[in-house]
Amino acid sequence: MADGGNTSQDGRTSLKRIAILGAGGQAREVAWIIRDINRERPTYDFLGYIVADVNTLGVNDSQEYVLGDESWLIANPNKVDCLAIGIGSPEIRSRIGNRLSMEFPALEWPALIHPRSIVDRETCHIGPGVLICAGATCTTNIRFEPFALINFGCTVGHDVNIGKGCVVNPGANISGGVVLEECVLVGTGAQVLQYLRIGKGARVGAGAVVIGDVGPGSTVVGVPAKPISRT
Repeated sequence: MADGGNTSQDGRTSLKRIAILGAGGQAREVAWIIRDINRERPTYDFLGYIVADVNTLGVNDSQEYVLGDESWLIANPNKVDCLAIGIGSPEIRSRIGNRLSMEFPALEWPALIHPRSIVDRETCHIGPGVLICAGATCTTNIRFEPFALINFGCTVGHDVNIGKGCVVNPGANISGGVVLEECVLVGTGAQVLQYLRIGKGARVGAGAVVIGDVGPGSTVVGVPAKPISRT
């Protein structure tokens, strides 16, 4: 869950310095979460974006507030307290989170939960680096594994397990008892019916309605969702 700031010896709360990995639209939405958390309770000092290569920033990437590439992090370990991943690829989220957690063990990965989401924090387990965006509704006994991303306007039912690095895109509905294994991508507006299992690395297409289990690495599309045939 979104942490409070650090408490100094005189009892005052200082802001946690946070940088976002990535500089595209998803990264800007993470910055939005941080701003709105701060409106509720000042918690974070947003430093800027860290990118893979400053020379490859595109027209859809933020040009302002770019700190540099990972060499900036190596050179300035004492200038940042925590990191967030602003990238919408499940594999990249999981890979970056795993690698930088080992390389920078002192840095935190706070779960960032937008104040206008609905989450039963009493019964849900929310791992490090999890993002829950505005308008998401997450009910009871949900397990969010590290670096999972629940995008804006999603619904997640009771007793769901969202695996490490999973990305649930805007407006998707995950019904009760579903298991998303590691690095699953659920497309915009997709529906996954109750008590199904979506295997590791699987893809559910935008608007698909999933009525049966999906095997690891499979891509399913349509209503009802069917695997894309491999040629």
